[in-house]
Amino acid sequence: MDPLAARAAEEYHRLLRDDEALVAELEERFFDRMKQARLLFGGRVLCAFPRPNFVSPADYEAIRTVCRDIFRAVEKVEARLGEELWDRVDLTPEERELVRLDPGYRRSSPTSRLDSFITTDAYRFVELNAESPAGIAYNEVLVEIFLDLPVMKRFQERWRLRRFRSRERLLETLVECHREAGGRQERPTIAIVDYEEVPTRSEHHLFREFFEAKGYPALVCDPRQLVYEGGKLRHEGTTIDIVYKRLLTNEFLEKVGELQPLLRAIRDRAVTVVNPFRCKPIHKKAIFAVLTDDELQPLFTDHERSAIAAHVPWTRRLLEGRTTREGASVDLVDYARRHRADLVLKPNDEYGGKGVFLGFEMTDTDWERALAEALKASYVVQQKVDLQRQSFPELSPEMRFRDLIVDLDPFVFQGEVEGFLTRLSGTSLANVTSGGGQVPAFLIEPR
Repeated sequence: MDPLAARAAEEYHRLLRDDEALVAELEERFFDRMKQARLLFGGRVLCAFPRPNFVSPADYEAIRTVCRDIFRAVEKVEARLGEELWDRVDLTPEERELVRLDPGYRRSSPTSRLDSFITTDAYRFVELNAESPAGIAYNEVLVEIFLDLPVMKRFQERWRLRRFRSRERLLETLVECHREAGGRQERPTIAIVDYEEVPTRSEHHLFREFFEAKGYPALVCDPRQLVYEGGKLRHEGTTIDIVYKRLLTNEFLEKVGELQPLLRAIRDRAVTVVNPFRCKPIHKKAIFAVLTDDELQPLFTDHERSAIAAHVPWTRRLLEGRTTREGASVDLVDYARRHRADLVLKPNDEYGGKGVFLGFEMTDTDWERALAEALKASYVVQQKVDLQRQSFPELSPEMRFRDLIVDLDPFVFQGEVEGFLTRLSGTSLANVTSGGGQVPAFLIEPR
């Protein structure tokens, strides 16, 4: 943790330790604030931790530089390898058909999120969420709630806070893609499209309200309720110009028979869809196996190679055969078997911690079973990262301090970072789906 950010956190904690009235106010009203703002994930309050994540300007600029280099490297292998990349990341035939659809604009992933952990010596990016990163609207509403807390108002007597523009950058990105694809409407209508039953439905409505407040007609709809007639995609009579696609490609394919109107509209370029299906190859977790492949390092600049070496853990698709590790040739499965304590197994295309095996928390017998299971599916094996814990106050319902793992995930819009998703967890799987919590992030400077 940056010394400036650490000093800010300690001063914030001191306010809570020294002023019982501030704590009493939090215990009385904090959870009600969350519920009133609909900050819910599957019915559960999103945040139980009344302290934001503080990021120093120096740290932020360093993170932006690293993410810029990593994202450029990702786009470089996408451009240079072409369909060879599809083989490397194990695209299915059904996915390949969708990836071939031209969205009408250049970037495959205009809005994405690089998921990282704060480790003992650096930020380590463990995957790229290139399809439909959640958390942006939740984060911005959390910011507003936190700024209204009495403890935050006291804190700002000595510290200057700056919020990020993630929500605004998302809207700008949607409109930029629409313009690049030929859209000419001054205020295009935006549909936030996902299945009605998803746990992030409340965030979709937060986006709708934000888009409308900025002057853009918006609606939230289930893709099964769309109609495509006369070259127009409609929901209950409203013509849609931009589809902010929150459902993932594999979720789309599960119900593709019911989603033909949306698919035909995308094929005909009757709507601008963001992110497009074309993002799928770089969304697969195996994209980090491509970035860390020794044979491909000549593709990258010195800056890109340095960023990958320092911030992307060694990753490989789990396959029978040989690979390289620290410059040496190794039998991959045998290496994985012998280095359980240093490795993690992840499904190549899942989220929320589903199907993840943490070797350092397993017995040899269980790890052997996990390897056998992973070899039958599409999995990656990845070097574990040494997680650093930070102290945060938690309401449950009384306040206590806990040492938690911090998952700091920069949002990337058109290749540039703007803001973070910050997740906290007491376990090694730091995500909201598996029970973690989310807090807002602020840039901080002393007054």
